[in-house]
Amino acid sequence: MQCPVCESKQCQAFQTVGDRTYLRCLDCLATFLHPEQRPGPDTELAEYRLHQNAEDDAHYRQFLSKLSDPLLQRLPPSSRGLDYGCGPAPALAALLRESGHEVALYDPFFHPGRSVLTCTYDFVTCTEVIEHFHQPANEFRRFDTLLAPGGWLALMTNFQTDDARFAGWHYRRDPTHVVFYREATLHWLARRHGWTCEIPGPNVALMHKPPGRS
Repeated sequence: MQCPVCESKQCQAFQTVGDRTYLRCLDCLATFLHPEQRPGPDTELAEYRLHQNAEDDAHYRQFLSKLSDPLLQRLPPSSRGLDYGCGPAPALAALLRESGHEVALYDPFFHPGRSVLTCTYDFVTCTEVIEHFHQPANEFRRFDTLLAPGGWLALMTNFQTDDARFAGWHYRRDPTHVVFYREATLHWLARRHGWTCEIPGPNVALMHKPPGRS
């Protein structure tokens, strides 16, 4: 079995919860659902349509500020970014635009126009998305091509920490969550791509592509 995050074959059985089987990568420490049990696109879309987020929802904006606040501290004025996996209500893009930045949108279900994927950006945001990726290694390679030299990749996902509580963890119970990252996993990804990685707060990672890298 190959790890979908780092593509290592050093994986082993981790836990079986009900009818779902999870594996653990011994190299990057990601935990992932067995590939044969991943949901199809119709199941994913049905689950996403249950989400009740709105651009002007104060609580949702406060939640997103855990990522937007530290990112904004690092961005030059009038930066150009992409909200990758923005969903039907791109509240994070709205927050960043209100701070003077230009933000394009991409989501395979709700904003599927792929022309935005041919550009490069000063920053890419990806909030509550990477846990849905079926092939995260490919997605992180894409992030590297999307980031201009000196660009920032801002990620938010619930970090997996306590193996003993994994079976009952609310994040695991979402049927569209198929990969779970530890802080060490994100640091591993940063090293692979030649980025630096900061953890400015719980469940948030900011990765920086060096200015000299194309």
